[in-house]
Amino acid sequence: MKKNITIAGAGLVGSLCALYMRKRGFDVSVYERRDDLRLTEITAGKSINLALSVRGWTALKKVGAAENVGKIAIPMYKRVMHDTEGNLYDQAYGNPGQAIYSVSRANLNLILMEMAEKNGAKIHCNQKCLDVDFSSGDTTFEHTKTGEKTTVNSDLLIGADGAFSAVRSKMTRRNRQQYSQHFIEHGYKELLIPANEDGTHKLEKNALHIWPRGNFMLIALPNLDGSYTCTLFAPYEGEESFEELNNNEDVKKYFKKIFPDLVPLIPDLCEQFFSNPTSSMAIMRTYPWHVDDKSILIGDAAHATVPFYGQGMNAGFEDCRILDELLDKHNNNFKTCFKEYSQVRKPNGDGVQDLSMHNFIVMRDKTADTKFLLQKKIEQKFAQQYPEKWVPLYSMVSFSNIPYSEAWQVGMKQEKMMQSIMNISNINETWDSEEIMEKMLGLI
Repeated sequence: MKKNITIAGAGLVGSLCALYMRKRGFDVSVYERRDDLRLTEITAGKSINLALSVRGWTALKKVGAAENVGKIAIPMYKRVMHDTEGNLYDQAYGNPGQAIYSVSRANLNLILMEMAEKNGAKIHCNQKCLDVDFSSGDTTFEHTKTGEKTTVNSDLLIGADGAFSAVRSKMTRRNRQQYSQHFIEHGYKELLIPANEDGTHKLEKNALHIWPRGNFMLIALPNLDGSYTCTLFAPYEGEESFEELNNNEDVKKYFKKIFPDLVPLIPDLCEQFFSNPTSSMAIMRTYPWHVDDKSILIGDAAHATVPFYGQGMNAGFEDCRILDELLDKHNNNFKTCFKEYSQVRKPNGDGVQDLSMHNFIVMRDKTADTKFLLQKKIEQKFAQQYPEKWVPLYSMVSFSNIPYSEAWQVGMKQEKMMQSIMNISNINETWDSEEIMEKMLGLI
């Protein structure tokens, strides 16, 4: 019998999931709370740019979407760190040729929505999820403009409706459903570095730019039109926080002191600062990720995280691929498939959240630290000499499909080992020697 699927949320993960479900021959209807993105003018800088890495590409390739997405992706081969004096320091992300890719969230969403629809999915916008009856398979939506209510019956409801998921909210009211929500003390605000008059980039194009400043930082990712989408991550309260920036003078003083080389790049800095919202960031955990054979969660609805590893979207895309593989394994038997899906994906949802918080500390505190940069050089050299014995944590996460939970565990063991190497008294002079390589080999 042909399965009938309802997906709540036509964002990146919901749209990709719709494409996966259509490729399986299921009837798919997607209900999205917001306006139809395809009828909205897209402007750069209105949404955090995303870093697409191997996991994301793997999921896109499986349903034939990688070629289209490749047309809007800019490779970033390295981080470029900007210090308070305007000096620049490079750090390659991986081996030569390895890159993560800057993509516009809105343009990527458009591609996936159009592909899902072209493959037969039906997309309904301005539809807010009001209620779910997991026993009957009924989901009630309300049109956000007309107030008209629609009840849809389906074999499966997929909650792809983001960090504040209505589907997950209904799940948490069930007996023994675990749920936790943790807001971090930092918020973020987006800014836009416009392109040069001739449409070229004002900074090095094929790099992710970071201004690391201890407890906070600013990053910039390139756009195809020559602009950069910047994100300032700072505490809500306390010293050098958002609460201290209340007028143009405060903002000018703050940026001149902390990000001096950025000021000339953004002519309308104050206008942007006060017109763009300050948004919060949270880690949300729940378990299980399914209800019997009736409903599952994917993407942020299951494992919302902070954006510091650039893995939120990649993890959501991976959910779609793993779900598809499990449906194959269980011959489309939803009950056995979803039970295994919850069991295998939950540790990886936790893993990506742990990695994201860990990388926040790395990016804001350590990327400007000469000792940290030396440690990464040693790791990279050892990995190139003994690739079967050592894959750096960043490479495991961004350039492989190794499960997040496994990458996190291995990465923590590596970190412990590297601390003993970095404590060698003359490591600055001897780091490039065979002696150090032998010591690392001995520790493994």
